[in-house]
Amino acid sequence: MAGDDSRVPKIVTGHSHVWRSQRGVTMVELIAVLFIIGVLGAIAASRYFDRTSFDADSFTDQTRAMLRYGQKLAVAQNRPVFVRISTDRTQLCFDADCKAASRITAPAGANSGSATTLKHCDNSTTWLCEAPQDGVTQTTSGPAALFAFDALGKPHAASVAGELANFQRVLVRIGGDGKLRVVTVEAETGYVH
Repeated sequence: MAGDDSRVPKIVTGHSHVWRSQRGVTMVELIAVLFIIGVLGAIAASRYFDRTSFDADSFTDQTRAMLRYGQKLAVAQNRPVFVRISTDRTQLCFDADCKAASRITAPAGANSGSATTLKHCDNSTTWLCEAPQDGVTQTTSGPAALFAFDALGKPHAASVAGELANFQRVLVRIGGDGKLRVVTVEAETGYVH
């Protein structure tokens, strides 16, 4: 019965004939599609709920803004502003040892006030000091952990005694999600980017 089309229903619409096959989705195909959707959902959910990338980007922007503010404050007040960068915080002060009396007040009147900032910045919300969120790392290379902007806004290596040495380029590396972000302070101009 090579020419027998009696098994496939024939649909007649107007003058043309349309042949339609009646075939459904098998259980194996349905399970395969559900499995693929589940795997994609698990991957998307883990990326959606992981805040490390967002926190690292946010802390990079905060660090960049703090350094720009420190530079502008040094120029405006015609005196050095010292920047201390460690693995657990970035802080701005008017002297190298960063005693309570020399701490710079945050321009908005308060820092972020996050739990990690309060923990690493002496429980102070008014001091211009910020700490990275859990999972975010911050490092500097060489003597850049303590530097100062002079009255012209140029960065200098600084000693704990407060003397300013030669110009230096400062690199702050921030990471935590496998992606490295670098905040740079140029040596000759103090340009922060």
